[in-house]
Order: sequence, then structure tokens, then C-alpha cells
Amino acid sequence: MEKNIFNPGNKFRFPESVDYSTDGIVSKRVIDRPVGTVTLFAFDKGQRLSTHSAPFDAMLQVVEGEAEIIIDNTPFNLITGDTIVMPAGIPHAVNATEKFKMVLTMIKG
Repeated sequence: MEKNIFNPGNKFRFPESVDYSTDGIVSKRVIDRPVGTVTLFAFDKGQRLSTHSAPFDAMLQVVEGEAEIIIDNTPFNLITGDTIVMPAGIPHAVNATEKFKMVLTMIKG
């Protein structure tokens, strides 16, 4: 059974495909396969993912708003249209300095 939240072959826009939740974080899987995932997130201002690491590289694309991404204790301010790769095994965190939406792509391998 497919785990996509979107119907393949249909046009959509990431910013309109997930709503903000007051004082929360919303996530929706776009693609979920054994080789990797694509997940859409919406963060309310002030929400965060605390410092953690992942076993695979992860590409973060900001599709709306702005956030601070910390990789190995180095902060990066990202705005709509910016992309950053968080390397495998390196500690990173996500802080919503404003409301923001992002697409996270993780390729396992």
C-alpha cells in the first residue's frame, strides 16, 4: 500500500499542502520508500527540533518563512528558497525564528 499523502501524477504546491498548528509542528510524508523519504513540515514560530543526528544525509529546503538551522554548533539563517544539506552523523537542530515550512529529503544508503 502506498504511503504517499499526495496522489502521484497530480500537481500540488508545498506551501499550500500543510497548515500551521498553533504552538506545534505538523509533518506529512510526501514519499516514503525503503531508499528514502520526502517529508513536508510546518513549524509555528518558536517551535524547534532539538539537537540530534541522523544516519543519512538530509536535505532541507525552506518553502515558506524563515528558520535557524544549526549544524555542528554553526548557525545558518535560511529563508524561503534556501536549501542546506545536514551531513550524516553530524549533530543538527532546527529553530523556527518565524513560522516556516520546509521539505526534508533523506536518501538512505
